[in-house]
Amino acid sequence: MSDILEKIIATKKIEIAHNLKQLSLANQREKAQTNNQDAILKPRGFIRAIEQKIASGKAGVITEIKKASPSKGILREIFIPSEIAQSYEKHGAACLSVLTDVDYFQGCNAYLEEARAACNIPVLRKDFIVDPYQIYEARAIGADAILLIVACLELNQMKELEACAHELGLDVLVEVHNGDELDQALELKTPLLGINNRNLKTFEVTLQTTLSLLSSAPRNKILVTESGILSRADVELMRNNHVNAFLVGEAFMRSADPGASLSELFS
Repeated sequence: MSDILEKIIATKKIEIAHNLKQLSLANQREKAQTNNQDAILKPRGFIRAIEQKIASGKAGVITEIKKASPSKGILREIFIPSEIAQSYEKHGAACLSVLTDVDYFQGCNAYLEEARAACNIPVLRKDFIVDPYQIYEARAIGADAILLIVACLELNQMKELEACAHELGLDVLVEVHNGDELDQALELKTPLLGINNRNLKTFEVTLQTTLSLLSSAPRNKILVTESGILSRADVELMRNNHVNAFLVGEAFMRSADPGASLSELFS
């Protein structure tokens, strides 16, 4: 793990311990299971939404709702998750990704709840998942999918967390940064494989990261390229190499109308 990732995970464990004192694991699980019975809150099908976009010949774009980042600071001063979600949906996003980490990304669970309530597309809880408690919490706040980052998890942990997510009807996006992490990710059942083009140690971004791992990814996986998609040329490069799913956020967050920027980039 990089120094920043180690720091985030240490903070996350403290956060989980605090949350457990506020609401027990059993009660959090009960809330999650109750949502699964609710017609409005039950899982919307995150992977299915991406597959449908790709099957129609379009890019499956996961658009991010993110207020800040550790490296860039505040990305968007006027931050209204519901309006951003509606703009993304209007302009063709397949899914949303909402940052819920408080300490490093200035996110919160309420942002995900607000965004999901304002649209009809599935929502990923983007956070640093290290404990089953967070997965029950994700479903309790309405998430349709979770993120597992190979760089901060052991393989047995990932398998346990994936099984917990699937038990609740949540889809899983597993994220890798290199070939060693890819080998571990392929031990999971999820077909959704994210390749992050950002080096966690240097923060350098290069699309070559995705391209270099293509030959190692089985054809039955849905590849999602993450970070560094800034121009139509970047989109064309990926689609010409049969990568048709994207996670894009920072570029849109700086735009006056995030959805219009989405439409322009992927038109």
